[in-house]
Amino acid sequence: MGALSFLMSAGLLGGGTSAQSADPQEPRREIADINGQSIEVFVYRPPSCVSPSFLFVFHGNGRAARSYAGSAREIADRACLTVFAPLFDEERFPNREYHRGGVVDDGELKPRDEWTTGMVSDLIRWAEDFEGRPGQDIYLFGHSAGGQFLSRVAAYDLPEGVDRVVIANPSTYVLPSMEEKVPYGFSGLPPKAATELTREYLAAPVTIFLGEEDTGDKDLARNDQAERQGENRLDRGERTFELARQVAEQNGWDFNWRLVYAEDVGHSGRGMLQSDYMIEALR
Repeated sequence: MGALSFLMSAGLLGGGTSAQSADPQEPRREIADINGQSIEVFVYRPPSCVSPSFLFVFHGNGRAARSYAGSAREIADRACLTVFAPLFDEERFPNREYHRGGVVDDGELKPRDEWTTGMVSDLIRWAEDFEGRPGQDIYLFGHSAGGQFLSRVAAYDLPEGVDRVVIANPSTYVLPSMEEKVPYGFSGLPPKAATELTREYLAAPVTIFLGEEDTGDKDLARNDQAERQGENRLDRGERTFELARQVAEQNGWDFNWRLVYAEDVGHSGRGMLQSDYMIEALR
């Protein structure tokens, strides 16, 4: 039984965790060699868990990976999860490379082996080697800019074996649309590949996780593609989910997305990670 399945059956007591208070240790900084690049990864291990699953946490526009790892400690302790929070620094990974997945450059599709999205598979393999525990359940969580990144990962480059992708409060999504160009849709890809990727995207274990109070416009993407998705992050998430449901239904495709709300939470990574609804988002 996976850690989260056990957690749910045990009444949110934690997969193998004790009822004692969390260890006060801070996330530790490690260095991962990912295709010749040194990537800082902040790691937190729940102190009283025998065999934790892996939770990868992708930070927002502020690039505060250490802070995000710290904010994930509560869910890690409750759900028996080792946290890995990689830092995508702005110098090497500007918005086009992080937020939008490094899929296009100046409107042109890049070679697949240059996409930043591919680093997620590499990070998973690094974590398995680092912990010496391959084959663990894998959960991906991204908030804001990290949510934008994971939308591109889920749409174009999802690693095999990922148990759940939680896309929390991003400014933009990849729409299941042949009209919107990559990286906001699937136009620009070879037609056969675009159709197959869209089908796989809608069948992927995706949770759209929305703060009910995330209706402001601070740092909200305002380009033409973003504006077509809705007025604010809450609106854009709801519209994207509904469009995805409709496209899957119209084509007779599997649809494995879920929509989960965090009550009384605005645009806050900490608020989402520490929400009582985080367990539901990961399930």
